[in-house]
Amino acid sequence: MAFSTLGMPGQVLDEAVATAVEYGCAGLELRLHPDTGVHAGLSAQRRTAIRATVGGLEIAALAGYVRIAAAGPDEPVVRALGEDLRLAADLGAPTVRVFPGGEDVEAGARRLRAVAGLCAESGVRVLVETHDAMPTGAAVGRLLDAAGVPEAAGALWDVLHPWRHGEEPAQTLETLGEHLAYVQVKDAVSAVDTTPVPMGEGGVPLDECGDLLRGFGGWVSLEWERTWYPRVAPVEEILPGAREWVTRFSS
Repeated sequence: MAFSTLGMPGQVLDEAVATAVEYGCAGLELRLHPDTGVHAGLSAQRRTAIRATVGGLEIAALAGYVRIAAAGPDEPVVRALGEDLRLAADLGAPTVRVFPGGEDVEAGARRLRAVAGLCAESGVRVLVETHDAMPTGAAVGRLLDAAGVPEAAGALWDVLHPWRHGEEPAQTLETLGEHLAYVQVKDAVSAVDTTPVPMGEGGVPLDECGDLLRGFGGWVSLEWERTWYPRVAPVEEILPGAREWVTRFSS
């Protein structure tokens, strides 16, 4: 496992980089949001500057907000995803996260196939997160199976969402199978109360997830959602526990 953390809206890039370096992260996951200063509308000069700011860290992924299986026409979805893929290529990021955003498996598969050529050209892969309308590994696996472009699209396992929807970690791993490319870790009070808590203090079965992920060669990223839960502790208090978890299950 390679350890990264997710930059938050409102946190300027140089602060996010400094925090990641101080707490032993190998990479930084960049959220595509105007508040972070990282988005598809950036000039070529600004893209170059971001790469310089990140310095010796790797950009583990770009956390985008395209909704790949949402209802509606394909063209706006494919266009927005294409813009994010080009940004990722310019920044040196290997992947772009998307949300399902809906339950239209056929549309999602069609859109993933539509960007497969650009993925091959740019060397950037699309990752569908276990989230919103497709919160389980089974649901995301069905979408990726239907798309049939494993070189262009894979899965991001957010460990909270499948579990809180009744899918045990072993089931998630089995149903994602070879689609699994990236993991986001976090802990929360319970399956009902998703308020973030320090690793190991909530209900998410993190030790089980860690055991299942032994030997996993991809990125494991801490997602700390203080923007949406402003009363929780700052990420600096959470990163040591997350780093310890990754270290414990990497051997």
